[in-house]
Amino acid sequence: MRDEDGSNLRSVRRAVTALELIAEAGELGVSELGRRLDVHKATASRLVSTLAERGLLERDPVNEKYRLGFGLVRLAGAAMAGLDIVREAHPVLEGLAERTRETVNLGVISGDSVVYIDQVTGTRSVVAVSWIGRRTPLHCTSNGKVLLAFEPREDRERHLGAPLERLAERTIVDPAVLRTQLEEIVRTGYAQAIEELEEGLNAVAAPIRQADGRVVAALSVSGPAFRMRGIDLPRMARFAVESADAISHRLGYVERTRSAG
Repeated sequence: MRDEDGSNLRSVRRAVTALELIAEAGELGVSELGRRLDVHKATASRLVSTLAERGLLERDPVNEKYRLGFGLVRLAGAAMAGLDIVREAHPVLEGLAERTRETVNLGVISGDSVVYIDQVTGTRSVVAVSWIGRRTPLHCTSNGKVLLAFEPREDRERHLGAPLERLAERTIVDPAVLRTQLEEIVRTGYAQAIEELEEGLNAVAAPIRQADGRVVAALSVSGPAFRMRGIDLPRMARFAVESADAISHRLGYVERTRSAG
């Protein structure tokens, strides 16, 4: 076996980094990928060719750039099928999407981002955009705010201590303002994001708890601002909370109430 600095491990790291870079960019040519990996074009070419052979990448015949391939979908599907939360949540997501007619997403925290692990598109959605597998910042999405609000204090403060990127005009980049919002989310049990990730997109989200009460995911309803107006968000939030509670119960969570006296 080779040690940690051996070429085999470097090749694996390089392949993973290549997949991450292409996922972030949407598609990349060999030369650009080589520059980002800091390797020769020939090395990048061999790397993408190997990944393409396995179906993890595919090459656009027109612009000759590489994008993620359906082999990753197969691998992701196998992983998702084994997740209790996706298996238990999906029927509830379907019911919520039917009720609201908007897009419903299930997200979990991963590092400094939200990763979407399931989605059901509502009947009012004109364009079906899949968010599954995508990452978004915690501070400017309803899912992210929920996950931040219920994180351990030290983790939450670490996130708030980093610079908050402005992705839209209404993105909250002041940690003090965001901290106040997070306290309100804990009090009310839901979060909202009004055109904070992108202009014209509104969303609400609620926490999902596992059996021990820890928040492990967030469920969101999102839609265009002209349909999900500010006045509509509390009603949508009630629907989200009810559905999130239903999933929590399916995961074994039983809300404990204080006994009188």
